[in-house]
Amino acid sequence: MSRVAVVHLDESCLGNGRKGQNPGGGGGLIEIRTAKGIERRDFYSYEADTTNNRMALTGATLALRLLAGKGRRLRVLLVSDSEYLVKGMRQWAPGWAARGWSRKGGPIENLQLWQDLAEAARLHEVQWTWVRGHHGHAKNEYANDLAIAAAREAKSSEGALPSEFLDWLAVKRKRKLFVDYDPDAAFELLERRVAAGETFALAE
Repeated sequence: MSRVAVVHLDESCLGNGRKGQNPGGGGGLIEIRTAKGIERRDFYSYEADTTNNRMALTGATLALRLLAGKGRRLRVLLVSDSEYLVKGMRQWAPGWAARGWSRKGGPIENLQLWQDLAEAARLHEVQWTWVRGHHGHAKNEYANDLAIAAAREAKSSEGALPSEFLDWLAVKRKRKLFVDYDPDAAFELLERRVAAGETFALAE
């Protein structure tokens, strides 16, 4: 049976939609079980001129390619607060691909990025689910912080790095946030559901 990976994604674009160059970042927290327990890795990327939607697509593509780096095919659950990303991969992209990457309403915006993401998704068994951003989801908030830092500091991780999530969580708890949150139990619940072949709702 394929191993299970859970990825929490977020994106940022400073000045999204304004004229001129708008820097952006994407970030994510990867969780996977190893012989030593739950392993967590961070990744993030930067682009000098982009949009929130573009960073959502590129961040998801990067995550899937990083997970395939050792030639492993995994069961992957991607959790994001981007409806554009999640609805796109669940509802729109399959139809576009079936029609030769075209749609009746005109050109597909960010076509190459959608195609790149669809190609990366074929490397794994992938499910996509949406969470409401800035709504008390600790790992989504952490991914958001990674994305904002990447945009502000113009930095990319060049791969997956040992995660600083537990340190981040400890700081938040000192501020009386996420006090009762168990990150291992949260991962294990999602891991069991994915391993059991459960189909996730569009919004969890």
